[in-house]
Amino acid sequence: MAQILHIDTATSIGSVCLARNGQVVETIHNTDQREHAATITRNIGELMKRHGVNPQDIDAIAVSAGPGSYTGLRVGTATAKGLCYTWKKPLIAISTLQMMAAGMQAQRPSEDVLYAPMIDARRMEVFTAVFDQNLEALLPPQAMVLEPHSLDNFIAQKTVIFFGDGAPKWQQLLGEPTNTLFPSYVISAEHMVSLAAKAFADKDFQDVAYFAPHYLKAFFHPGKK
Repeated sequence: MAQILHIDTATSIGSVCLARNGQVVETIHNTDQREHAATITRNIGELMKRHGVNPQDIDAIAVSAGPGSYTGLRVGTATAKGLCYTWKKPLIAISTLQMMAAGMQAQRPSEDVLYAPMIDARRMEVFTAVFDQNLEALLPPQAMVLEPHSLDNFIAQKTVIFFGDGAPKWQQLLGEPTNTLFPSYVISAEHMVSLAAKAFADKDFQDVAYFAPHYLKAFFHPGKK
């Protein structure tokens, strides 16, 4: 097994997590999205110092690869790639939506539900996907403008758990939802630990020079036309 450093800055809550042999050692969170760039390296340093871990003790760096905030993804990816270059470690990229599904599955394990994470993408748009109990994507990650019947085919199959910061507007749009659940959820880098451990065992590594986050849509700036 391995000792892996995990980084997530894809949404409003950023976090770094140290895991050893597929088990969480400790996670540090930052709840101010504007401070992700300022706190991420400091939190990594604090985490490693507190547990007596040196760069040579780290086997890989895992990063939440998107979709999510354009700026947040850039911060996390740049940090992860910088550490990989400096420490000469492999890079593991984990889908942010699959990571969220893994976190919710740990919170609510069941073979009779589907997991539908939603990340707010402004107005009535979300980044979403639908995963089964094996965390396989039945609906691949995509940017979706929500309409009342957008996910009817999945809701007709099984109970669907909707969660993430984009889920409340979906719940409001549905009105009185049936065959759906909307539990609370807090995103965390520790939710990618099992996925990163599998990727490490499979040697599923990214090219550090060419890897880019999975934005899924073009960057939007309200001041540009």
